Amino acid sequence: MTTWSAPTAHAPVSATVELPGSKSITNRALVLAALADAPSTITGALRSRDTDLMIDGLAAMGTGIAAAPDDPSRLTVTPRPLHGAAVQCGLAGTVMRFLPPVAAVANGTVEFDGDPQARTRPLHTILDALRELGADITGTALPFTVAGAGSLHGGDVVIDASASSQFVSGLLLSGARFDNGVRVIHRGAPMPSMPHVEMTVAMLRDHGVTVETGTPDQWRVAPGPIAAHDWVIEPDLSNATPFLAAAAVTGGKVRIPRWPAATTQPGAQFVDILAAMGASAVLGADGVLTVTGLGALRGIDVDLRAIGELTPTIAALCALATGHSRLTGIGHLRGHETDRLTALATEINRLGGDVAEIDGDNVSGGLLIRPRPLHGGTWESYADHRMATAGALIGLRVPGVEVLDIGTTAKTLPAFPQMWADMLGAGVTAE
Repeated sequence: MTTWSAPTAHAPVSATVELPGSKSITNRALVLAALADAPSTITGALRSRDTDLMIDGLAAMGTGIAAAPDDPSRLTVTPRPLHGAAVQCGLAGTVMRFLPPVAAVANGTVEFDGDPQARTRPLHTILDALRELGADITGTALPFTVAGAGSLHGGDVVIDASASSQFVSGLLLSGARFDNGVRVIHRGAPMPSMPHVEMTVAMLRDHGVTVETGTPDQWRVAPGPIAAHDWVIEPDLSNATPFLAAAAVTGGKVRIPRWPAATTQPGAQFVDILAAMGASAVLGADGVLTVTGLGALRGIDVDLRAIGELTPTIAALCALATGHSRLTGIGHLRGHETDRLTALATEINRLGGDVAEIDGDNVSGGLLIRPRPLHGGTWESYADHRMATAGALIGLRVPGVEVLDIGTTAKTLPAFPQMWADMLGAGVTAE
């Protein structure tokens, strides 16, 4: 792996950043379109490693997916009978958790595997749930196999989704294709990333699926057809956060066009974090979100359980702030692409910071960040795209930060190094 010299900003940034589509919405749209009763189109789909793995997995099982000749982000998805296949998950949580329920209604055995790091990610929750619903599955983690029988009994299933909301979303997305639908009941510690489940429910309803959500921690999807639906994908608001944070840490201004006025993407909540830390965020009538850095950033004490995926960016901001910060509600991040709590503490401290992990469950676990003067050095990315962008953010203020494997950002934002350079007008790219 090569290192990438993170550019340092010698003046406030001023840029307009055009972002590709949301990974979360793209991958849910792909699954629903593959299970629908007629072709759908997806316009503005994100094309990245995670979404391409989803496309490849669905196509391997028989789905017709064709990109427009002049626009790879415009996809036509044609449902076809699903069959056995080999699915490569990479490090994509959505692939390894959304596609096993799809495989359960295929005719034939589907083999799943992924990157070496993915073999440690928790999957037994969804695999055990599918077994209870009638699926024939061998294994409890990658690699595993699903022997699809063309249908699945479905019904009620109780799971502990405290490690990831994707377990709930994965079951709900395919639930209408189960003979008896599915009712998912979560029992355990509070579930993280609830906005992603709300996104799943809203998208199911857009496809004409009946979803009942009246009882807390219970969701029921009625059996029946999944109607075709044409999607125009919103920009990825989570991928927007490093660029918006760049305005805050340099005292500059960054504009993001096409920011939705209403959205189920949890990344939208980042503007509240920026405001709490002392930056300005204004959404104009033209749909452009403008973030302006107004000076030194304040430390924060905040529960990030609903937006845990933003933690690396927020932790980097806190390491550059003037006061102590306490980030809680993120114990589940130990099971993400890497143990993000240990990774963040290790890397910020390597640069001279003072970060301590707070032991605890999803609610109490977190980070205590006491700002100190930082210095240059190597920043490990751990094959984690959000760790890589956090290192780039710190590098804006700290000369000499060398990010190991900036290419891991291709997981969700393949053009990140060039977009970062363009934002600064620096004209540099990753090695």
